Amino acid sequence: METWQVDVLIAGGGLGGVAAALSACSKGLKVLVTEETDWIGGQITSQGVPPDEHPWMEEFGSTKRYRTYREKVRDAYQRILTHKGEIAPINPGSGLVSTICHDPRVTLHVLEEMIMPYVLTNQLTICKNAVIASVNREDRQLTDVIIEKIDHHDSYRVVAPFYIDATEAGDMLPLAGMEYVTGAEAKAETNEPHASDDKNPFDIQAFTYVLGMEYRRGENHVIPKPEMYDFWKEFQPDFWPDRYLSFFAPHPITKEKRQYTLFREDTGFPLWEYRRILDVSQYQFPFHAGDMTLLNWPMNDYFLGNIYDVSKEEKEKHLYQAKQLSLSLLYWLQTEAPRPDGGFGYPGLMLRSDIFETKDGLAKAPYIRESRRIKAEYTIVEQDVSPEFNQSKSGKKYVDRVGIGSYSIDLHPSMAGRNYLDIKALPFHIPLGALIPKEMDNVLAGCKNIGTTHITNGCYRLHPVEWNIGEACGALVAFCIQNQVKPKEVRNNSVLLKHFQQSLREDGFELEWPDEFYEEA
Repeated sequence: METWQVDVLIAGGGLGGVAAALSACSKGLKVLVTEETDWIGGQITSQGVPPDEHPWMEEFGSTKRYRTYREKVRDAYQRILTHKGEIAPINPGSGLVSTICHDPRVTLHVLEEMIMPYVLTNQLTICKNAVIASVNREDRQLTDVIIEKIDHHDSYRVVAPFYIDATEAGDMLPLAGMEYVTGAEAKAETNEPHASDDKNPFDIQAFTYVLGMEYRRGENHVIPKPEMYDFWKEFQPDFWPDRYLSFFAPHPITKEKRQYTLFREDTGFPLWEYRRILDVSQYQFPFHAGDMTLLNWPMNDYFLGNIYDVSKEEKEKHLYQAKQLSLSLLYWLQTEAPRPDGGFGYPGLMLRSDIFETKDGLAKAPYIRESRRIKAEYTIVEQDVSPEFNQSKSGKKYVDRVGIGSYSIDLHPSMAGRNYLDIKALPFHIPLGALIPKEMDNVLAGCKNIGTTHITNGCYRLHPVEWNIGEACGALVAFCIQNQVKPKEVRNNSVLLKHFQQSLREDGFELEWPDEFYEEA
């Protein structure tokens, strides 16, 4: 078996993994990244979820590299399409969820361009269609890992002084025999006001299979009836106000019955605009084109079963059923959805299988909201970010902070039958201790698998925060190698910590919010 030696192996080529690679490579390290699909970018590309960002993103609140990435996305649109106006900054889809809703293929192009200088010099190797098959551990160290190529089952041994798990579900943790958490902690354990009374490892947020569609009014693009359509058409969870395939869902905050519409009308929330990735009214095209959007709505969240820490058969069953749910929602929209004119169905909705380059038109991978989570040196709890427990306009200001972020505590319906939980969270900080496992000296968490609780996962799982987490991991590995120290030593030694934080600032990290965020609310 061929053996590769690198400075750091990064499992997972999502946003956290890519950011970690860029950071580590910029410090001169030799890096290998594994990615289970053939696309890097994770939730923003292969999973089809446009950026969910805080309201200050255009001014502050992210790393310099993340801002560079966003600038490159807009630059790509300016180079390839003719904009009709002078709108700045460009929001390609005029989507409601972000000021930069765009096609996942554009981010793929941008990320590939950002890593290319390191790929050309062989400093960075991206091993696509590959997973970590096994790991070898000696006490508090991982010594080596075995990578397996999914497409042709070749295996490689990789030896590195440091390892970053940036997989979407914390896949290295069970392989390494590490302690980790899934689902909900008990209130007695965390003292969080919104925690459940009892611990429930199966209380895991829904995952979603996204698909892309274009609207061509007056045309007929109805897909074949999905095999599970009859099941999903009749499906109504106990906590849902109507059938799942409908224009009704619980309001995420009030839980009251909320009406949605497909397009903008007098009543209801316009689903089409929420994650619209192309607004054709902004551009000039050489051919006819319709608006495009991504189907990631309340009605295609899948919560009938989990897809990690289960048998292969169980996983495949739930992946299939989740895909069937999304296709059934599309079919219902095409054929039975009530229209304002009294008719039914929008046959002009066209499944755009080319967006994800898949046969079924669905994203390459499911969007996983809640990962396995490490037993960390520090676990972020609701009290750290809640306005009820902090007098200033921002959350707990950790001494070991390595970044900032902001998002509400947004928990989707869970596999334990729990409804939405959407509550306020203050603009927060990212503690270094949440990235470091208690029991390991050369492993870091670089994605949604950091030391959060079930509750705080809801605000630490979005795009710019995941990027910041990964980028901090790459910088920490470089700092540890340069100074011949362990991650825990950096956190626990005030001099080392100060030097590391200074190096982050010099590299474009924001470790604090503007001064007004520290004033009393």
